Amino acid sequence: MAHEVSSDLYARAISLMPGGVSSPVRAVKPFPLYISRGQGGRIFDEDGESYIDTVLGFGPLILGHAHPSVVRALQEQAADGTLYGAPHRKEVELAEMVNSHFPSMEMMRFVSSGTEATMHALRLARGCTGHDIIVKMDGGFHGAHDSVLVRSGSGALEHGVPDSLGVPGEVAGNTLVTDYNDPVGLSEMLDAHRGQVAAVVMEPMLGNVGPVTPNPGYLKEVRRITEEHGVLLMFDEVITGLRLSLGGAQKAYGVRPDITVLGKVLGGGLPMGAFGASREIMSNISPVGKVYQAGTFSGNPMSLTAGIETIKELDRIGLDVLNAEGERLRSDLARSVRKTGIKATVRGEASMFQVFFGDGPLQNSRQIMTCDRERYMRYYRSMLRFGVYLPPSQFETCFLCTAHEREDLRAISDAFAQSLEALQ
Repeated sequence: MAHEVSSDLYARAISLMPGGVSSPVRAVKPFPLYISRGQGGRIFDEDGESYIDTVLGFGPLILGHAHPSVVRALQEQAADGTLYGAPHRKEVELAEMVNSHFPSMEMMRFVSSGTEATMHALRLARGCTGHDIIVKMDGGFHGAHDSVLVRSGSGALEHGVPDSLGVPGEVAGNTLVTDYNDPVGLSEMLDAHRGQVAAVVMEPMLGNVGPVTPNPGYLKEVRRITEEHGVLLMFDEVITGLRLSLGGAQKAYGVRPDITVLGKVLGGGLPMGAFGASREIMSNISPVGKVYQAGTFSGNPMSLTAGIETIKELDRIGLDVLNAEGERLRSDLARSVRKTGIKATVRGEASMFQVFFGDGPLQNSRQIMTCDRERYMRYYRSMLRFGVYLPPSQFETCFLCTAHEREDLRAISDAFAQSLEALQ
């Protein structure tokens, strides 16, 4: 595959955008593929090659690309206008739909991205508690804003240090980091900072180091610990919301958080985020309360239209078939790993999966980071040659969509088996 058009486009882009890309995970050596269109479960690059897509915009496209009902609704909405800067009917309709699936979100605000949603949600948590410190899980990704661009120090109880230049140390100093799947470490951290912590923010299933699932009872123990310490529990369900189940991880695992953040699937492929909580907590948001939040594109009719149509379709078809396909695929991949004896672990849940080139149990970010990144990239390039498009990083999640057909899943499994043979 020469990919001459992608190569030429990258040569033009590299002088115009840092790394030639609009987001760092898209940077792949020697150059990324440039995509011209998507249809159903496939994408097509500028050189005319077709791929089974397991990136799906990093998760939002649960119905696949250009789903007919979503496209039709967007065309109709575009003809009526793309932005009003005023309230409109679809805000109410989508809020009612979200509340029906996420009862913990008695009230909510729509914003333009998951990053924006977590940023405002953390401000809300600090504003309504009067505390400045937040606790996050090592490896948990909550957007690219200052408070959460922090990793752990050398000990579980240390204050965080910035993970990016430009983040003030005093901001990072108000963020503590502990291990996922370690309730004892969390309890000790909250004990050590009793009366100072506003919220524990976490992905209930780590998604941005690949799908790392919670140990049995872990999320319920986190809920118990936060209630015991009078600390708000915030679930970042940008990845798991409307995908793990239509009610997210909180429904699947039976744990009700104080604050919920949604994104990705919620926008049906367009920029969208939301945060919500009880009426008591959300009454702190302006103009009712003193925690300020605003946005020109918040609740824009195009994104809400795509979200409404996506949820309507998911309500109609449910997730049982898609999630069963995910389980079947993970089983097939694991069988190939056992057959070859290669050092790899298949993880995931529902319609999410990833292959980690390392030994289990892989229960937290520190363990995940020991996996073989170089081998993953060899695997990535091999799968690409077989016509399967994967995330170009060992530490991302692969997704399935309702448009993937059984023959697509067989093709993924066959390509995986052949790629493993080549990696030995």
